[in-house]
Amino acid sequence: AALQYLRSHPLDPLDAADFERACGVGVRVSPEQIEEAVEAVISRHREELLAERYRFNMGLLMGEARSRLQWADGKSIKNEVDLQVLHLLGPKTEADLEKKPKVAKARPVQEEKQKAPVVENGEVGTEVKSLLEQLRGEALKFHKPGENYKTEGYVVTPNTMALLKQHLAVTGGQVRTRFPPEPNGILHIGHAKAINFNFGYAKANGGVCFLRYDDTNPEKEEEKYFTAIREMVEWLGYQPYAVTHASDYFDQLYSWALELIRRGQAYVCHQKVEEIKGHNPPPSPWRDRPVEESLLLFEDMRKGKFGEGEATLRMKLVMEDGKMDPVAYRVKFTPHHRTGDKWCIYPTYDYTHCLCDSIEHITHSLCTKEFQARRSSYFWLCNALDVYCPVQWEYGRLNLLYTVVSKRKIIRLVETGAVRDWDDPRLFTLTALRRRGFPPEAINNFCARVGVTVAQATMEPHLLEACVREVLNEQAPRAMAVLEPLKVTITNFPAPETIDVLVPDFPADDSRGSHKVPFQPTVYIEETDFREELDKGYKRLAPGQPVGLRHAGYVIAVQNVIKNASGRVMELEVTCTKSEAAEKPKAFIHWVAEPLPCEVRLYERLFLHKNPEDPAEVPGGFLSDLNPVS
Repeated sequence: AALQYLRSHPLDPLDAADFERACGVGVRVSPEQIEEAVEAVISRHREELLAERYRFNMGLLMGEARSRLQWADGKSIKNEVDLQVLHLLGPKTEADLEKKPKVAKARPVQEEKQKAPVVENGEVGTEVKSLLEQLRGEALKFHKPGENYKTEGYVVTPNTMALLKQHLAVTGGQVRTRFPPEPNGILHIGHAKAINFNFGYAKANGGVCFLRYDDTNPEKEEEKYFTAIREMVEWLGYQPYAVTHASDYFDQLYSWALELIRRGQAYVCHQKVEEIKGHNPPPSPWRDRPVEESLLLFEDMRKGKFGEGEATLRMKLVMEDGKMDPVAYRVKFTPHHRTGDKWCIYPTYDYTHCLCDSIEHITHSLCTKEFQARRSSYFWLCNALDVYCPVQWEYGRLNLLYTVVSKRKIIRLVETGAVRDWDDPRLFTLTALRRRGFPPEAINNFCARVGVTVAQATMEPHLLEACVREVLNEQAPRAMAVLEPLKVTITNFPAPETIDVLVPDFPADDSRGSHKVPFQPTVYIEETDFREELDKGYKRLAPGQPVGLRHAGYVIAVQNVIKNASGRVMELEVTCTKSEAAEKPKAFIHWVAEPLPCEVRLYERLFLHKNPEDPAEVPGGFLSDLNPVS
């Protein structure tokens, strides 16, 4: 209670009397009060207690009694519960001591393999809640807007409360999140979780979400990526509150960099990239150079007087992972997609990210777990400049087996001709999944099934495919099709030429419409639906084993098998019987008559191993693991 109070009252002076009251100082709990509280709880659960006896969860009684008497001694409550339960039920009998038989829970088929673990509170939910349910305020242990200081690790300065007050005046207490992709590649399945989490959290809590392009790396950005990213966000069903760019704030970021130098918190450094890299690099010999000197040199950097790699602006802090003095600005003589050649110095992610969040008054900066090591630098920079400081929250990445999603590796696959482009249907980029026919709802449902976990989730592709089937089952009208046709002639066809057959568009629900299909003396069935030899467990067409023609109302039986010179089956001659008159067949198969030719693309996995990037599984590198028949 004391820690809770201090967290909610971060500023001095502390009201000692109010503090002690909140901590229960001086509160006396009498044995009579404990007795009454336990009595009330037991009478509430009396029926269940009598039915379940000592198998009843006594912890429940303890918990309820404790919540009625916050300051009572736990041991005294336990003794009172034991006493009153004994009084109600009498001593334990032989039957009470027997182990409770385990009841097997019935599970829905689809959920057998994958349960959505629900966030962090120690309990794992077995039910797949919708993403919005998982993201509502009470389901997640996130702070309320304006109560940033209640978050563990949040740094409170003398200006924090005033800045939070101004922040609330701007946002009106509304939740604000952002999705900040780099426009240097196409979004993949892992980004779908980030989109769902950022846009979904805002939506579930009545807030807004910005789409902010993190365009601080001019040489890798292309217009096609900007367009494709926005398209994918909208395809998944989300509308950004505003579309912004880190480059919108370059002027403000530059003036803050000058302020950081003036405050003695940043300096111009000439160490080479190789010297700064790696574990435990030597501290910069320029760390303590005079403020005026750094200001002049930073101005020279801006004017293009230094070559690339000759000077950087570094911030004076040590990060969680031991990385010292991260770079804030570097020299790059590359025109920018939006600002042209106005700048030849560009800010880094470590410098830009938290300040853009601050400018946009983001309440919850949600990012993947690998950014946890940057949380302290995030808080440090906002506080070093005395600007509003949002809260960074981390969640686990979503990875899929049998694929690669890194931009660099997909570019290699395209360059080597292993795939056609970013939207090749064997990839797991969002444009590829859309082209393959995966509905956006299925991708969102998959993210919900994975759950809002803090741990990294690595999933099998078939779980995503199960979500796709669930949605298509509801949405996609059916048609009969045959991929490898085998000609079948019905020798006793019951009509002079064609019979029109009504085929339901959705076999599970006839009321959703149907279409007509011609049924004729010549039909085509799938080659694999016929075997000359009848094997155990084989249920489709074979000599001596009839099969039903789906939706036609007829059962066919083989009379004659016609082969070519090399012994390949070319045609079957069969007789047909009306379904009502025939014995029920073991299977019903697809067929077509007067068919329309069509192109069908069948895809297998692109890689042979679960983890194509793991040298232990694939010593030759991911390009050596390509499936030759994908």
